Amino acid sequence: MRIIAIDGPAGSGKSTVARKLADRLGLEYLDTGAMYRAVTFAALRRGVDPSEAEQVARIVADIGLEVRADGVTVDGVDATIEIRGPEVSRAVSIVAANPAVRTEMVRRQRAWVAARGGGVLEGRDIGTVVFPDADLKVYLTADPEVRAQRRSQEVTDLDYETVAADMARRDALDQGREVSPLAEAEDAFPVDTSGLSVDEIIDVIAARLDHRG
Repeated sequence: MRIIAIDGPAGSGKSTVARKLADRLGLEYLDTGAMYRAVTFAALRRGVDPSEAEQVARIVADIGLEVRADGVTVDGVDATIEIRGPEVSRAVSIVAANPAVRTEMVRRQRAWVAARGGGVLEGRDIGTVVFPDADLKVYLTADPEVRAQRRSQEVTDLDYETVAADMARRDALDQGREVSPLAEAEDAFPVDTSGLSVDEIIDVIAARLDHRG
């Protein structure tokens, strides 16, 4: 079983890098952040305030969730586009801080890997909590300005200043939550992606894998 864990804040390049690295290594890819976004989407769709922890916990207990490389289905509904929208983005850190949500998502992530015999997973606690014994742990970072610029290009209906402010708020929430905060594992391989192309980042990580054997 080969497990590659890629963690880091929003806009550091996790999703693109993880997906392409998985292709190069012949492994399957899982965007764990999409899972938390899916729970947030489900709560909003059912009219539940994301800050109502007990109600959200009841939702996550029975949510129908499928995260694929090409999309996300929530309770039988294609939510691929909606989970990336501003409403979900504003609320996802609150949902992700819910202990019941994290417990269930970690269980599903581990089951996903067990069923596939490994994979490349990206998120915020993969190397520290979900798979602390991963074959390789990578922590991607980038200058805040670079991260905000990348995300503003992805979310075309929001300007740079709005995205930058929202990203700073989310960083604070993700790093400050009590359960599984965003953190760099002690044995993680840090990569600053600020001035690198996606292919260059992949080459750096692949070289690290080759070095480790």
